[in-house]
Amino acid sequence: MSTASSFEQPSDDLALDQIGPALSRLRRRAPASSKDLSRNLVLNVIADAPGEMTVGGLAAEMGVAQPVASRTVAACIEEGLLCRAASQADGRRTVLELTEHGEAERGRFAAEQRRAFQEITVAWSPQERVQFARLLARYGADATTWSRKRAGSRD
Repeated sequence: MSTASSFEQPSDDLALDQIGPALSRLRRRAPASSKDLSRNLVLNVIADAPGEMTVGGLAAEMGVAQPVASRTVAACIEEGLLCRAASQADGRRTVLELTEHGEAERGRFAAEQRRAFQEITVAWSPQERVQFARLLARYGADATTWSRKRAGSRD
């Protein structure tokens, strides 16, 4: 199943049923330590936030309890990846911001992931790689929108 020519196309229903397990395998096979995976997730959530991000907001976006997010944030602050700042909208609130080091680490993680993607898809055509990358990015963006709508309807 490593080359496009030997890959048998499953039925449409079977292909759709394989989405969850495939995404789970992607997460498990990422070329990083679990510590890197957590830091990368935190950095991306904060960088991608449409506005200010608090620890509570981070916990909600990550789907974890606030104490878990707090511990991860504390570790990221200790490593110089994040800093706390006063909210520009409400000075009583504390928000999270990426530091220059955090931005650099985010770039390093992205470069590692691109290298892994290129190695994994070495047998794919350039068009297949780009098409998959675009569709996966679209899926991620749509999943974020879907998740925020669901969270908003529960409030």
